[in-house]
Amino acid sequence: MSKLTDVPKRILIGRALRSDKLGETLLPKRIALPVFASDPLSSVAYAPGEVLLVLSIAGVSAYHFSPWIAAAVVVLMFTVVASYRQNVHAYPSGGGDYEVATTNLGPRAGLTVASALLVDYVLTVAVSISSGVENLGSAIPFVVEHKVFFAIGAIVLLTLMNLRGVKESGRLFAIPTYLFVAGVFLMILWGAFRGLVLGDTMHAPTSDLEINPEHQGLAGFALVFLLLRAFSSGCAALTGVEAISNGVPAFRKPKSRNAATTLAMMGLLAVTMFCGIIGLAMATGVKMAENPAVDLIRDGSPVGAGYTQNPVISQVAEAVFGHGSFLFMILATATALVLFLAANTAYNGFPLLGSILAQDRYLPRQLHTRGDRLAFSNGIVLLAGAAILLVWIYDADSTHLIQLYIVGVFVSFTLSQIGMVRHWNRHLSTEKDPAQRRHMIRSRAINAFGATFTGLVLVIVLATKFTHGAWVALLGMVIFYGTMTAIRKHYDRVAAEIAVDEAPADESLRPSRVHAIVLVSKLHRPTLRALAYAKLIRADRLEALSISVDPDETKALRADWERRGINVPLKILDSPYREVTRPVMEYVKSLRRESPRDVVSVYIPEYVVGHWYEHLLHNQSALRLKGRLLFTPGVMVTSVPYQLQSSEAAKKRARRRADWSAPGSVRRGPVERRTQRNKEPNARK
Repeated sequence: MSKLTDVPKRILIGRALRSDKLGETLLPKRIALPVFASDPLSSVAYAPGEVLLVLSIAGVSAYHFSPWIAAAVVVLMFTVVASYRQNVHAYPSGGGDYEVATTNLGPRAGLTVASALLVDYVLTVAVSISSGVENLGSAIPFVVEHKVFFAIGAIVLLTLMNLRGVKESGRLFAIPTYLFVAGVFLMILWGAFRGLVLGDTMHAPTSDLEINPEHQGLAGFALVFLLLRAFSSGCAALTGVEAISNGVPAFRKPKSRNAATTLAMMGLLAVTMFCGIIGLAMATGVKMAENPAVDLIRDGSPVGAGYTQNPVISQVAEAVFGHGSFLFMILATATALVLFLAANTAYNGFPLLGSILAQDRYLPRQLHTRGDRLAFSNGIVLLAGAAILLVWIYDADSTHLIQLYIVGVFVSFTLSQIGMVRHWNRHLSTEKDPAQRRHMIRSRAINAFGATFTGLVLVIVLATKFTHGAWVALLGMVIFYGTMTAIRKHYDRVAAEIAVDEAPADESLRPSRVHAIVLVSKLHRPTLRALAYAKLIRADRLEALSISVDPDETKALRADWERRGINVPLKILDSPYREVTRPVMEYVKSLRRESPRDVVSVYIPEYVVGHWYEHLLHNQSALRLKGRLLFTPGVMVTSVPYQLQSSEAAKKRARRRADWSAPGSVRRGPVERRTQRNKEPNARK
C-alpha cells in the first residue's frame, strides 16, 4: 500500500530531498523577485481599477483626483520599502513582522501581527486568483462564465507546484512575471509615444460611456471621505511587501543585502507601473463603476446586466495596442498568469510563518516540519483549503474579496514599524560609536515616519472599509488569535505536566530483565514510564531508539540521557529525509532478518487526552507508525499510555453520566431495585 500511494505522490511533487540539500534550494535575486514580489507587482493590475471604482461614485468629474491619489500611494510605497529595508538587516532570521513585534512589543503584539498576516495571506490567494480569472475572461469569455471552477482549479495547480519546492516553483514563475513587467512597460512607453510624439488619440472601450453618479456634487467632509476611501483602495498595491522580510532565509548569501536589493527593485517597478497605468487610463478615457449594469450609461440607457466590465489594465491595453492584437493578447495572458502566480507570495509566506508559529507552540507541530521536497507541505495545503473556501463563498468576485483585503497588511505594517523604533531605542541606549549611532538614528527616523504613515492609513482603511467587508477580516484575525492562544495554553499545560523532575531517575527505572525497543523522541515522563514498563516485561534485550530529524534536538537528548545516567542503551538512527516511520521499520526488519525466530516488541509512549480536538495536536506519528508495525510479521506493538489531566476530566464526566438519574427515578427507584422488588413477591408465591 505504501508503494501504491508513493508512486502518484512522486509523479506530482517529485523525488524526496535530503535535509542536507536545503542549501541548494536558496534563491538568487533574479528568482527571488518573482517568488516574493509577484503579489505587489501584479497588484497594479487591479489597484488602479479600485481607485477609479470608488471615485466613480461622484461621477467622472472626480477622476481628476486620481493622479493625487496615485502620488500618495507612491509616497506610501517608498516609505514602506525604506522601512522594511531596515527590518531585513536587523532581523534576517525570517520571522519578519512577527519576530519584530514579539521581540520589541511583547507576545500579544506578535500574535496580533501573526493573525493579521495569516488572514492577509489567505486573502492574497483568493484575490489574486479571482482577479486573474477575470483578466483571462476579458480575452476568453468562457472562463469568466465559469470563474469559480477555474479559480479553484488554479489554486489546486498552484498548490501542487509549490509542493515541488520553492526553487522549482520560482523558475516556473519567473517567466510570466518578467513577461508581465515587460508588457506593462512596453504599453506605457508605446502609449506615451503615441500620445506625446505621434499625437494619436487613443480611446478605451468605455470612453464613450457615461457614469450615473450615486452622489453628484460631493463637497466638504463627504468628498474628503470619498478620496480617503479611494486612497485606501489604491493601497492594495502594497500587499505582499512584507513577504520579502519574512523570506530572508530563502535568499542566497549575503541574505540581508540581497533581500534589501530585491525590496528596492520591487518598489521601483511597482510604483512606475501603477502610475503609468493610472496616467494611460486618464488619457484613454477609461470608465469604471461599482455597479456597471446600472451606473454605466450608453446612449442615455444603462448598459444592462449582460455587460462585462473588463479591468482597467485590459481596457488600456486595448486602447494602446488595439483589440485582438498580438501584443494585447500577450499582455492579457501575462496579466492573468502573473495574477495567478501572485498567490505564490502567500504560498511562501504562510507556510514559513506557520512553521515559526508552530515552533513557538502557537500552531500544531505538524506545520513546523518540512515535507519531502523541503517545503512546508502542511502549511501549503492548509492555505490552499482556506483560499478555496473563500473563493467558493464569494463566488470568485475580486471586487467583493478586495474589500476584506488590506486591513491585515497595515496592522502588521504599523506594529512592525513601532517595534523597529523600540529596537533602535534599545540599541542606542548602549551604543557608543558615533558612526553607528548616526546610522541608528537615521534608521529610527525612517521607521518612525513609516509607523506614523502606516498607522494613519490603517485608521483610514478601518473607517472607510469597515462596513464594506473589512469587519470579516477583523473577525478572521480574532478567530486566529483566539485559536493560537488556546493552542499555546494547551502545549504549555502539557509541557508542564510531563516535565521530568531533576531528581535522580534510578527510582523510576527499576532494574529488571526485559528485551524491547522503546521509541524515544524526548526525555520526559511518558518516556520514563515506557522504559520502566519495558523492563518489567523481562525480555532478553532492551534498548531505546530515537530518530534524528533535528540535530540540535538529538544532541540535547543524548546529553540529557547521559546526564541522568539512564542505564539503558540509547540508539540513534539518522533520517536524512526527516522521516520517522521508515527508519524504524527498516531497523525492525533488519532485526527480524538477523533472528527470524525472535519476536520484536516495540513500545510507543502515547498521550491520552480527553477532548476530540486534542487528538489533532498529539500522537500523529505514533498512529502512522502503529499502522505500519501492526502488519509486520513477528512484531508486537505496545502503546504505553500517559494520561493527561484532560483525560482525567473525561473520566469524571463519564462517571457523572453513569451516576445520572432520569426524571422520576428517585420516586420510582432505580431500574435494578424495581426489578428486584418485583421478583421478591413472585418468589414468596
